[in-house]
Amino acid sequence: MSDKTTQGNVCLTPGAVVGIVGGGQLGRMMAIAASRLGFFTAVLSPDVNAPAVQVSHRHIQGEYDNRRALSELTERADVVTYELEQIPLEGMQWVAENAYLAPNIHALDVSQDRVKEKAFLNSNGVPTTAWKECRNVADVETALSEFACDSILKVAFGGYDGKGQAKILRDAGASDIAEIWDRLSHGQEMVTILEATVDFDCEISVVVARDKAGNVVPYDPVRNHHENHILATTIVPAGIDPAIGEKAQTLAKTVASALEYVGVMCLEMFVTTDGELLANEIAPRPHNSGHWTLDACFTDQFEQHIRAICGLPLGSGQRFADATMQNILGTEREKVGLHFPNHNARVHLYGKEEWRPGRKMGHVTILDRLLCDPAA
Repeated sequence: MSDKTTQGNVCLTPGAVVGIVGGGQLGRMMAIAASRLGFFTAVLSPDVNAPAVQVSHRHIQGEYDNRRALSELTERADVVTYELEQIPLEGMQWVAENAYLAPNIHALDVSQDRVKEKAFLNSNGVPTTAWKECRNVADVETALSEFACDSILKVAFGGYDGKGQAKILRDAGASDIAEIWDRLSHGQEMVTILEATVDFDCEISVVVARDKAGNVVPYDPVRNHHENHILATTIVPAGIDPAIGEKAQTLAKTVASALEYVGVMCLEMFVTTDGELLANEIAPRPHNSGHWTLDACFTDQFEQHIRAICGLPLGSGQRFADATMQNILGTEREKVGLHFPNHNARVHLYGKEEWRPGRKMGHVTILDRLLCDPAA
């Protein structure tokens, strides 16, 4: 085993190299934060002009399971992290055996597979909606009958932003279910989960950081609004009962500790109409709903992630302003300029060349009530 696998026991110093698997906007903002703290970055991405590549010190071109590329990354990096979870697990297992990987392989494994994810949450006392693993149409029929309500069928692997899922009405017939199954499976064998729908008041999330010593810093809960299954707006404060907010932070901290997590992660949740919290998904990385922290917190989620994986003390997650974060999608290019006259708006564009519908091109955070002076 390489000595680099023990790198997590030390505090990295300026000049160390942070390896990032993935070239998207999350990797871009990780790389910017790392550079600000004096670290160099090496980004593994198949795209030579990916957002993270544009701001990194070195680009390693290759697919995420390319052993040559992974080997170069582990040789150069003092710590390796990832900015997306839909990457081949086998390749990342090899990275973990040859370098210090943070977050760990367990967090990636759990979050890639919805069956494992739901079972993990429930086994650690984190409530979710009712769900069943389904491997064929008959399984779906049985689960739907048991739930006796409209339900959501989701592929266990690979779905995001509403992809790989479909709603099934409680009175759907066998032919309707079979049609949905065929549409999602594309004629291949498939593992899915069926989730019972719930009446919820709002969707919230909590971003939390955990370091190697087990110290945990949660950010304020936020309220999320989705359009066409894509996050549109995040609002903080979330406008929920303080007791619910504290419980949401506790659940997020519980998940981070149970995973022995190092870095920043997010737990997405529903607040039901009767005031209960139900966990929906784990994101083992900084999250879209945490982008507001770049402009409204003493330590943003990306710097916090770099601090955690590099062995630095965690910063303060205190919020100093109310904020609304809005994603900028590929159909909104002409609207970007409208934000610049607003002195309370902070525009972040990701450097993507092609503006297309549904693609996240950037975000804008609009600051509102100032809670304290961050310069004081």
